Amino acid sequence: MPDQPEFPATENLRVLFSRQQIHARVQQMGRQIREDLRGESVVLVGVLKGAAIFLADLARAIDVDCTFDFVAVSSYKSGTNSSGAVQLIKDLAEPIEGRHIIVVEDILDTGITLSFLQSHFERHKPRSIRIAALLDKPSRRLQPIQAHYIGFSIPNEFVIGYGMDFAERYRNLPDIRILEPIPPK
Repeated sequence: MPDQPEFPATENLRVLFSRQQIHARVQQMGRQIREDLRGESVVLVGVLKGAAIFLADLARAIDVDCTFDFVAVSSYKSGTNSSGAVQLIKDLAEPIEGRHIIVVEDILDTGITLSFLQSHFERHKPRSIRIAALLDKPSRRLQPIQAHYIGFSIPNEFVIGYGMDFAERYRNLPDIRILEPIPPK
């Protein structure tokens, strides 16, 4: 059985971060969160679908009392650029008033989605809101928002794998890759 899924040769999928690099960094992030929370309970709020794999790995790395909840938003449709308009597709299932929450996101890009979510969650009066982003792309920031926990800062490249997709493809890759079209011959 092959270790990597096979994909058509229409894109070049150059590895940016290996599964080993991701694992090591998520463990470091988990230790920092554990130190910051000092025994407090937390709600990890995963932003579907891209952050699902990251949330699972991060939850195992923090070793504190936590529960999960998920939200789903859309701003990309099926392209590679954000539309700029955020649509809440699925809201939280449980109340967060008085709770510590960590919004777990795959990538902090323009900041539009996380700014929207932060404002949305603030209306629910949590005890604190922190953001954990696996990837940070500061060169694209349009909204002044920063993550409390960042896995890796990356250049302005379109990335896939480890939960991140292009038109719902490539989420199952175990590493993070840069998606580059192969030029026509």
